[in-house]
Amino acid sequence: MHIDLSGRTALVTGSTQGIGAAIAAGLARAGARVAVNGRSEESVSAAVAALAREVPGAEPVPVAADVASEEGAGRVAELLPRVDILVNNLGIFGSADPLEITDAEWRRYFEVNVLAAVRLPRTYLPGMPERGWGRIQYVASDSAVVTPAEMIHYGMSKTALLAVSRGFAKKAAGTGVTVNSVIAGPTHTGGVEDFVYELVDRSLPWDEAQRAFMREHRPQSLLQRLIEPEEIAHMVVYLSSEQASATTGGALRVDGGYVDAILP
Repeated sequence: MHIDLSGRTALVTGSTQGIGAAIAAGLARAGARVAVNGRSEESVSAAVAALAREVPGAEPVPVAADVASEEGAGRVAELLPRVDILVNNLGIFGSADPLEITDAEWRRYFEVNVLAAVRLPRTYLPGMPERGWGRIQYVASDSAVVTPAEMIHYGMSKTALLAVSRGFAKKAAGTGVTVNSVIAGPTHTGGVEDFVYELVDRSLPWDEAQRAFMREHRPQSLLQRLIEPEEIAHMVVYLSSEQASATTGGALRVDGGYVDAILP
């Protein structure tokens, strides 16, 4: 399958590292003009330089702004007035005793993981039907449907994204614009390595720690390993393409067989 996104502008939120950086690279390889987003000028500049090295010929656009705030979302709109492909990837995660999660922490997860992914579609979705084409995606999580006890605040926010995605898909019905969620399973990123070592013996080498984590805390996984960020990116690039024109309102799984259920 040859995916050509030449002439399309893509914005990937939270794309200076991890899954977001892998998605940005995948879209750039397919020919898209990719806007790299992060909160600081330094992190964005470093990520832009890394992407330019990784994908020769790419001309990534730096967009330094905290999209979890109204001011930051407004700055993004100023720096990037038109977007054809919007990937709402920004998110925070962590473990906590459910009875010790404060009101402030509940609000923080909702602000960062959900409201940030509402503001930008409000900005960019109206222009997409006028052009008869557009792609909006949400990087959700298996925690949206199989919520771990130590991550219920995170699971809540990812469940909300499934509803947000489906609602915007209905708003865009019949316009040539598609809206989908990607349900990512446990993924190997730097932040996840820290999270794994919160739950297993820190003296274990990484390969052993990863296996112990999956065995003890994610036994439902059929893959029985962490997913690599590029594997999530492959699905996002496909959903951004012409070939995915009939896929909308969906929640597509890249979870390693973790979710033992049929999603609506």
